Amino acid sequence: MILNPKIPEEITVHLGPPSAAAENITVPFTEYIKNVASSEIYPTWPENALRANIYAIISFALNRIYTEWYPSRGYDFDITNTTAFDQAYVRDRSVFENISQIVDEIFDSYVVRQGSVEPLFTQFCNGTTSTCDGLSQWGTVTLAEQGLTPYAILQNYYGNDINIVENVPVADIDSSYPGTPLRLGDAGNDVSILQVQLNAIARNYPAIPRISELNGIFNVQTENAVRKFQEVFFLPVTGVVDSATWYKIKRYYVGVKRLAELDSLGVTIDEASVPFGSDIKTGDSGVEVTTVQYYLNVIAYFNPSLNVFPIDSVFGVNTENAVRNFQTFYGLNVTGVVDEATWNKLRSVYNDTRASLPADYSSGLAKAYPGYFLSEGLSNDDVRDLQTYLSFIADNIPQIPKIQVDGVFGPATADAVRTFQSLYGLDPTGAVGPVTWFYIGNEYDFLKGQPQG
Repeated sequence: MILNPKIPEEITVHLGPPSAAAENITVPFTEYIKNVASSEIYPTWPENALRANIYAIISFALNRIYTEWYPSRGYDFDITNTTAFDQAYVRDRSVFENISQIVDEIFDSYVVRQGSVEPLFTQFCNGTTSTCDGLSQWGTVTLAEQGLTPYAILQNYYGNDINIVENVPVADIDSSYPGTPLRLGDAGNDVSILQVQLNAIARNYPAIPRISELNGIFNVQTENAVRKFQEVFFLPVTGVVDSATWYKIKRYYVGVKRLAELDSLGVTIDEASVPFGSDIKTGDSGVEVTTVQYYLNVIAYFNPSLNVFPIDSVFGVNTENAVRNFQTFYGLNVTGVVDEATWNKLRSVYNDTRASLPADYSSGLAKAYPGYFLSEGLSNDDVRDLQTYLSFIADNIPQIPKIQVDGVFGPATADAVRTFQSLYGLDPTGAVGPVTWFYIGNEYDFLKGQPQG
């Protein structure tokens, strides 16, 4: 799901019904809208009628892209040219000049239901040979002749609770699938989107367990919800969200929310919000910056071509230079900004670095962050290491409750983590990501008389 809808630079059109063995063509989005408008409506209509219809055509197309209606069904296109399913597109047709001018003015606008973020599914029909619950194309002519504005015409058909979003940014739009499978211990905005969608589906399919905390951390609860979803919808039950599972979840989320219907339940701003930032750059501060600094320092410790620098949670000159050096060394676009490509490479190199270390490399120091989030319900040796560090810290800092070192991340361990996080000014989530692990490890080493460098 595209959280903040944008205007695509291009759109891929299937020249036939969805399942037909027809050609796909990719055309500029504005040219697509001009073509459809020139095929669907008459240039001699009043300008306000033309504008209302073009708003509807734009919003319809953007809804198909936003919901990934066809990709979530296994197709490799955004929309068809068949009016039984979508809207008319005629290859190589000429467009009308006045329609072209209007599209150039308003192509970066679309219709939304108030309180929702997704482009409204602006269903329409011609109003003569076919009728529907949405806009009547010929009916807009009558309303325009009565003096109604384009917005008032749209309200007449779609309700008074609509808005027109204007000046929407134009951007390349990739598929929503993260590109690599999501699994236990992953964290980020993609996990947050997954959790929101699974919980929405669970309201209609109660066999799927609800996820109690939508925090963007792929915890045991999330894994259990994924497994049950896969079982209910006849997918391999792995608990891992690969492309097939991701798009199946997307398809049923769109279905239960009726996002591709006129009476959509809508995606609220809260549902579309995500816990993590996007690009991390100079001037930023906080947990995401600390995470980047930690990864860069661990990698640099074992790679003399890179530089170690202080971890201070502020993206300043030292961090920017370290990012640039990292990007140069690994053949990335050298910007000094941690974009998605840099972040993915940073995580990959960190995990590879950690995996290549000998078992006894730490020599009594806390081990490096294991590369995934630890949270309640997990049971393994990494949890045991975490508990060892926390237990030792608790021997020296009485505010932190003493816990059993058994390798099981239960409520007591989560409580000890939250207490530690609160004492050290971290968000008390009870889950252990790279920043919390770093602080716990640093305190453990310090109390043992071997502070981390």
